[in-house]
Amino acid sequence: MADSSKTVLLVEDNEDNRTVYRTILEHFGYQVIEARNGEDGVRMARQDHPDLILMDISIPLIDGWEATRILKGDAATSQIPIIALTAHALATDRAKAQEVGCDGYLAKPCEPRRVVAEVEKFIGSGREATA
Repeated sequence: MADSSKTVLLVEDNEDNRTVYRTILEHFGYQVIEARNGEDGVRMARQDHPDLILMDISIPLIDGWEATRILKGDAATSQIPIIALTAHALATDRAKAQEVGCDGYLAKPCEPRRVVAEVEKFIGSGREATA
C-alpha cells in the first residue's frame, strides 16, 4: 500500500519543524523525504522526483529562493509544485515567492493542518483512491 502514497520532499533545517510536518503529512498518507539544506533539497528533488516540495526559505548552503529558482529552471524538476514555508511573512516575500516560481506560500508558524490543506490543493490526498 505504501507504493500508492504520494511523496513530499520537506526541505527544512529546523528539526522540530521537520518532525511536526513529517508527522502530520504521514498521518494523512503521504510519504515524506527530508533535506536539511538547499543543496540536498535540489539533489533529492532531481533524484527522487517527489510529487511536491515544501521549501523552507531560511536554510543553509543554498536558500529556499535560490533552490526554487534552480529547480524551476530545470526541465526535469520544473513541473514539481513548490510551496514556500517561511517566517518572512511580508507582502514582498509573497511577491518574491511568485517571482522565483513557488506555486504556494505558507507563513510560519503554520498550523500543521493548513500545511496538509495546501499540499492537498496541489496533489490531492496522500493515498490514491482505491475505487
